[in-house]
Amino acid sequence: MLADSRLLQRRWVKTLPHVVDAFLLASALGLAAWSHQYPGQAPWITAKVSALVAYVLLGTVALKRGKSLRVRAIALAGALLTFVYIVLVATTKNPLPFLPA
Repeated sequence: MLADSRLLQRRWVKTLPHVVDAFLLASALGLAAWSHQYPGQAPWITAKVSALVAYVLLGTVALKRGKSLRVRAIALAGALLTFVYIVLVATTKNPLPFLPA
């Protein structure tokens, strides 16, 4: 997107992010149900699922809905930081992984 690639016009490139996002959300909710740790009951699951929704929304702005290249680049950076947060929450099981325990 930042390089204005011609690949962005291909159908599979337009479709794949939606498939990946749906898989991520379904996996998050499925794993929460399987482990009996539901959003709202386990704070770290709530934070992780909320961050996943934020990641998806930032991704749509970065890839499609951003009005300018600057907005898209900022959304991309936000999505990447959100991904890092999701990984940290998943590994620490702490909704505030940046603060000392």
